[in-house]
Amino acid sequence: MPDRSETESRKLLRRLRDSLGVPGKGQDRLDRITHLIADSMGTEVCSIYLFRDPETLELCATEGLNAASVHQTRLKLGEGLVGRVARTATPVNTGNAPAEKGFRFMPETGEEIFSAFLGVPIQRVGEKLGVLVVQSKAAREYSEDEVYALEVVAMVLAEMTELGAFIGEGEALSAKHQQPVMVRGGTGQEGAAEGHVWLHEARVVVTNPVADDPLTEIERIRDAVGKLRVSVDDLLSAASLDKDQKQVLEAYRMFAHSRGWLRRMEEDIALGLSAEAAVQKEQSAARARLEQVPDAYLRDRLHDLDDLSNRLLRILTGQGVNTGAEMPENPVLVARNIGPAELLDYGRKLRGVVLEEGSVGSHAAIVARALAIPLVIHADRITTEALNGDHIMVDGDQGIVHLRPDETVARAFRDKIAMQAKAQERYASLRGLPAQSTCGSVTRLFMNAGLMADLPSLEGSGAEGVGLFRTELQFLVRNQMPKRDELAKLYARVMDAAKGRPVAFRTLDIGSDKVLPYMKPNDEPNPAMGWRAIRVGLDKPGVLRMQLQALIRAANGRDLTVMFPFISELGEFEQARSHLMRELHRERSLGHAVPASVKVGAMLETPSLAFAPQSFFELVDFVSIGGNDLKQFFFAADRENERVRRRYDVLNVSFLDFLRQIVARCTASGTPLSFCGEDAGRPVEALCFAALGIGTLSMRPASIGPVKALLRRVNLDEVRGVIDAARAAGAESVRPAVMDWLAGQVE
Repeated sequence: MPDRSETESRKLLRRLRDSLGVPGKGQDRLDRITHLIADSMGTEVCSIYLFRDPETLELCATEGLNAASVHQTRLKLGEGLVGRVARTATPVNTGNAPAEKGFRFMPETGEEIFSAFLGVPIQRVGEKLGVLVVQSKAAREYSEDEVYALEVVAMVLAEMTELGAFIGEGEALSAKHQQPVMVRGGTGQEGAAEGHVWLHEARVVVTNPVADDPLTEIERIRDAVGKLRVSVDDLLSAASLDKDQKQVLEAYRMFAHSRGWLRRMEEDIALGLSAEAAVQKEQSAARARLEQVPDAYLRDRLHDLDDLSNRLLRILTGQGVNTGAEMPENPVLVARNIGPAELLDYGRKLRGVVLEEGSVGSHAAIVARALAIPLVIHADRITTEALNGDHIMVDGDQGIVHLRPDETVARAFRDKIAMQAKAQERYASLRGLPAQSTCGSVTRLFMNAGLMADLPSLEGSGAEGVGLFRTELQFLVRNQMPKRDELAKLYARVMDAAKGRPVAFRTLDIGSDKVLPYMKPNDEPNPAMGWRAIRVGLDKPGVLRMQLQALIRAANGRDLTVMFPFISELGEFEQARSHLMRELHRERSLGHAVPASVKVGAMLETPSLAFAPQSFFELVDFVSIGGNDLKQFFFAADRENERVRRRYDVLNVSFLDFLRQIVARCTASGTPLSFCGEDAGRPVEALCFAALGIGTLSMRPASIGPVKALLRRVNLDEVRGVIDAARAAGAESVRPAVMDWLAGQVE
């Protein structure tokens, strides 16, 4: 790049920095910036368009266009050339703007006399803030150096926006990280919580986007990249890595050692950016490029680049690592994503969790349920919006997050929490009472668990036992396969904590969205219907047998209940059961204590098992309907897909009729039947399941009180009549009829 271009760029950036340092209103600063840029680049027009909302751009400052159009001219995302730059996050450079496809003429601006157009995105680490535009009367394309220089200026504007340079009452931009924000995501775990933000990875804020001494900055970036490369090499040299983990880190190292990556950052520094700003500019540009790539593998590499850039920024700034910041009172964890072991490290000190990614079946969701803390997933841009210590309210029931809420929202939210607390007090009075309906029918209510931390809830919730203990969590939170003796001790502690109440241990349910960190992942087109759960256990009997041995030894003469997951046919259950019988025989022959009694059950999660031969229902000691999976396979609606997972209702007549068939088959063979899953913990759904004849329900501990309260005040025979009447009337779902009937009941 020519020296003159470098010098002019640095001059412009210094002028911008000096101008931004002058006290004044945000609008005055924007006006000075457009004048400086137009003057430095020798263009007749310079304009700054900023986002008013995620879909609308507003002309906020201009040099050369009609001043009256400022704050009046607006465009939708993708509309006109400015909207195209904003949507694609890539520059548009043309010598004949009116001839460009998508050009929109805005007469109020007076821009019709300007042919040449160059627009570049104003963005910060993937966050689109606006568009910076220069225009000229002469019909020419701007040079590569001019495009590059304008991108550098846009980068500085983005950083100054982050630092609040343009904020103020009635100004072009509202104050970032000060205004109330509502983020609508998805429900990962129900519940409501109020607290303060604790970022899992603290954000790095660049306070010095412009540097005076390029040589010093280049030396800083080279030194920081060197340290980064050493740290990545150290990760690779770890002896505990398996072949696949090393392959991932090799790709990671390839990015860290990329000469092009360092060269581009050095070029940005030569134009006047600081080392930190150069890293963020390259990070933003890489994000913009990769987000347009259709290949899923390449898009996934975006996270590698993000992580490397963030590591490099922390090395340069010292921010985000060992900062000495103390976790705030009532912390709510905010993160892009988080692993189960990391979440468990925080433990019950967290009031809630908010993730940009995640899924209803993710490891984090499983742990959040075990810890009984609200979880919101798919909270778009929450890590960008939130700062440590921010006031935050998490509505896990609705999948909504209120960040820095105003007093009206906060008051309404606290009223909701207070009402829930009062209800829990009322439910506590029912703790020792049975879930007996007015018709005399008794429904047994059990809780789901997966951690030792869950077990104290057994006493407080009023649950009769544990209907599902998820054993996979002990495998997911480790970096290597747990040993048999470790598992035996853990299972023994679970039985001890249950104090004689029954605990149904579900054998290892991995695969699909639950991949062990030390297990080679399978590239399956549809993992939910692939190699998972009992299929893994039967194909890798060593792991299954080890776990069964641990359960037998943990029982140590007590009763043992084992449940096999994802059984699809009689043969699978027979094979799994035979493994358990062999291990019982082996332990007995070794002189070890064996359980006083053993119950062997199966989870009915695939429709096929409902049509199994009668011999299956006679062989199995009990059947537990796995509602979450059964619903997704029945309706062909992926429960990880937000677009479809809420589309179908378990109170749909066809689904209830299917449950009736299962109830009838179990009744005919005298096989105990339960329903386990999220829907079992929803009072109206639980009421309908009980009315169909499902005598046992298993749910999260917090749901037992509300379900019991409703069951105790209704007549199940009448509920059954309402369901039958709605079905006979041709209703698609019985929900409206049941809700109307409940509304007419006097408590």
